[in-house]
Amino acid sequence: MTFEETNGDNSSERMESVSKALEEVLSSALPQGCITVGVYEAAKALNADPDNVVLCLLATDDEEDVALQIHFTLIQAFCCENDINILRVSNMRRLAEILGGVKPGGEPMDLHCVLVTNPQSSLWKNPALSKVNRFCRDSRCLDQWVPVINLPDR
Repeated sequence: MTFEETNGDNSSERMESVSKALEEVLSSALPQGCITVGVYEAAKALNADPDNVVLCLLATDDEEDVALQIHFTLIQAFCCENDINILRVSNMRRLAEILGGVKPGGEPMDLHCVLVTNPQSSLWKNPALSKVNRFCRDSRCLDQWVPVINLPDR
């Protein structure tokens, strides 16, 4: 059962609101250098400073990739152990649009795991991040530890 199924009529509006908030979080974190992309890079960042990570996004359009699912399981376990909110994101194409989609050399980014971190200068006070964190907390209360958000096409 998904969060949408348990929350009644307002669920689609709430999911849309949370997906917009997530887009806002990513759009505002990117120019601040608060985004880490890639499974390997995310694992290094989580290991080095888990207290600096405020959100973990796991994205895939291919549920058949067993190796990726194993990586996801390990990252989820680490995030749960360190009280880091996790979201599963569908629509990797839209995620690539939001984050730019390519590295400076022109090669595509590995967007399967995206971390949002706090800026080094101060704690980040972002109402959109608060909305996403509240959604994650509410989902955990419903025993949905890794809620799924669909980023709608624009």
